[in-house]
Amino acid sequence: MTTTRDRRGQPVAAGDTVRILDITPDPDMDEDDRDLFIDMIGSTCVVERVDDEGDAWVAVWWNGFEGPLLTTVGLAPHQMERVAT
Repeated sequence: MTTTRDRRGQPVAAGDTVRILDITPDPDMDEDDRDLFIDMIGSTCVVERVDDEGDAWVAVWWNGFEGPLLTTVGLAPHQMERVAT
């Protein structure tokens, strides 16, 4: 699949910018990692790819104690909103 839809039904493809509206962290992840994921809500990110299930994958860079950290997350249509660039 090369495209999906956002919460308003707008088409979303790799290269589009989306605002993260919600995150579903893994229930087994530790509290610090969960906080990083929750802090992503409200961020705008460029879609890296759309998988076969229709999730749009985005990457967020963080300033960690030991240098930059990269977090990737797959967003379901109800968890994102396409924004104009």
